[in-house]
Amino acid sequence: MPKMRQLAREEIRVLRQRVRERAATAELRLPEAVLDIRKSLGLTQEKFAELTGITKRQIAEIETGKGNPTMDTLHKIGKLFGFSLGFVPKDGSGPPGLPPQEQKP
Repeated sequence: MPKMRQLAREEIRVLRQRVRERAATAELRLPEAVLDIRKSLGLTQEKFAELTGITKRQIAEIETGKGNPTMDTLHKIGKLFGFSLGFVPKDGSGPPGLPPQEQKP
């Protein structure tokens, strides 16, 4: 696998902002989320694995959609970016019988 090129600070800043925006609008989904988080931190799979305590193979499998990460694994990944795990409604609405929440424009 080719080495990841070193990103400029501005590129990293833009990537981080995009990840935050997608998370805020509930558009950050696995497996792309893990890849995007890792890239926005400017880390190789190897360094990302070291920091999270997850194997490089697990990272690669998650990023390609072949892995089935545990909650603990997802927590370790999210923690690096300041994220916590939780449920997010797909369409912005709540449970049946409750008034719908504000919809995205």
